[in-house]
Amino acid sequence: MITKPDKNVARKRRHNRVRKNLFGTPERPRLNVYRSNKHIYAQLIDDTNGVTLVSASTVDKELSVDSTSSVDAATKVGELIAKRAQDKGHKSVVFDRGGYLYHGRVKALADAAREAGLEF
Repeated sequence: MITKPDKNVARKRRHNRVRKNLFGTPERPRLNVYRSNKHIYAQLIDDTNGVTLVSASTVDKELSVDSTSSVDAATKVGELIAKRAQDKGHKSVVFDRGGYLYHGRVKALADAAREAGLEF
């Protein structure tokens, strides 16, 4: 009997395929998104030096949301990552959706980051 691959295995395969063409530099870091069932995480990564420059998530203490797994929470994380990135002097980024479809929480995070001033 042939079994279907795990959803996360398929996502990682898609992510690797996308990552072949994306690379974060110190001038234009990669905005990576990870989405779990309960939370959403975003970080700016400099792939040249292998360093995380800025991060934000629904786990952060300063972010107060009713439901951490909602589009509203993702919107607040997008605004927070954009604010922190601009405080560190980063205006332009490369968006890495992490193998997830570009809709729902991932799209909400990206749109909020764009509206808060990040360019991608």
